[in-house]
Amino acid sequence: MHLIQLGDLLPADLRHIWSLIDTPVPRLAGTVAWSFEGNGIRTRTTFIEAFRRLGLAFTELPHLLKTSERVEDLAGYLDPFYQLYVVRESDHARLSAFAAATTRPVVNAMSAQGHPCEVLTDAWHIETRIQPLGKARVCLWGPSTNVFRSWHELAQVLGFELVQVCHRRFHEVLPHVVFVEPSALPGPVDVVVTDSWPASAQADATTQADLVPLTEEHLAALGQPALLPTPPFSLGRELAVDPVAYPGFVGHAQKALLLPVQMAIIRWALGEGERHVDR
Repeated sequence: MHLIQLGDLLPADLRHIWSLIDTPVPRLAGTVAWSFEGNGIRTRTTFIEAFRRLGLAFTELPHLLKTSERVEDLAGYLDPFYQLYVVRESDHARLSAFAAATTRPVVNAMSAQGHPCEVLTDAWHIETRIQPLGKARVCLWGPSTNVFRSWHELAQVLGFELVQVCHRRFHEVLPHVVFVEPSALPGPVDVVVTDSWPASAQADATTQADLVPLTEEHLAALGQPALLPTPPFSLGRELAVDPVAYPGFVGHAQKALLLPVQMAIIRWALGEGERHVDR
């Protein structure tokens, strides 16, 4: 079972992944093909630890999808050696094409279009530590990013509403997402999620005023919600408030949840309890 983008999954898939988080960890057999573009120090750390705790060997295949080789040939030659591919690849279309070509599960460890593992982790934190997603007021601060696009997909699959605050230049028409400007804040929310501004947004901004960092005043107007910044965050860019100094910061330890969530994703991708998923 692939995890390329959250929009491809059913609500039962998402709930099944989360249901595995607090269950006994099995010892699995086999080897993971591991290709990781860029730094991604948190995601890299926790995925490698997840492989170890699950008893999986892993082989690093640098720049797996950067070659000119057809994805059908890559999959055909490599599938006999691996039970799972975990790939961080900016070219989302090529990653999707490879997933369609292989007979093994593929997990998207981040692409230019989405960051499903990160968002499943943050959503699990909100669901279990703050407010169930069906009741939570979740606010995304800033123009759309790969992280926010995974949030958009999650909201559509599970049927809850998001508020996204950004200049009208960056507003979109999306189901389950209400776009508002920083001058028209929606009132109290439970949690604010930020992400680094994408280069495309900075290029599209006509003035610096088009990109509005989150401030203490904004947080006060939003009812002093929990603050969940997606790392690496930049003070003076998307954030004008230091999260460490803000009482509602979810804390650095929140990202430790990446490990159990990624372990659950691997177990789901390899078919654990597959018969319970309503397809």
